[in-house]
Amino acid sequence: MNRLYNILMSSKSLSFFALLVLVLGQLHAQRKHNEEERIYVDNGSFEGIPHDAVNVDGWISCGYNSTPDLLPGPWGVYQKPTDGNTFLGLIAREDNTYEMISSKLKKPLKKEHCYSFKVDLSRSPAYAGYSGATCLRVWGASSPCEKRQLLATSPVIEHYEWKTYNFSFFTKHSYPYIIIECYYKTPTLLPYRGNLLIDSFFYFDSCERA
Repeated sequence: MNRLYNILMSSKSLSFFALLVLVLGQLHAQRKHNEEERIYVDNGSFEGIPHDAVNVDGWISCGYNSTPDLLPGPWGVYQKPTDGNTFLGLIAREDNTYEMISSKLKKPLKKEHCYSFKVDLSRSPAYAGYSGATCLRVWGASSPCEKRQLLATSPVIEHYEWKTYNFSFFTKHSYPYIIIECYYKTPTLLPYRGNLLIDSFFYFDSCERA
């Protein structure tokens, strides 16, 4: 009787172990697939030498008077980055102009596909008087600085500490480029001076349809 019991328990243990190996193998395969599908952003940590009005490695400025800042340091902005040594600063102005930059992705966002991403956002109480609260907008682009589809809009960033925001969207077309910009809260009666701090914008993951 004891021998039969031991055989049964041993059989159950082997079955459980085999099931565990199968599940772990499937999880590993899914994780590997997700990583292969992941689309990375070039210099999503916005690393470089802190300076005002600078061209950021991996990114190009879009439009006249739209060169971003690498912080902390310039304009009285002293928050600590969430990754690396520096982060991005963009401003909006009272003349209805606002800063935006574009980057070519490591591989294009696919047409009619769901993606998700996360990014750290904050604002500065200083920034040489450009202290109003703004939001982040992310565009899909077919070429540098050519907006095609608004992919994501953040809430108005009122806080001075860093917070991580998660987004998901569905593409209408394929986009090899993205554009990120600092934009006014809407609706608003008049444009105003504001700023947006951005860090840790690393990649897009595939997801179920948003």
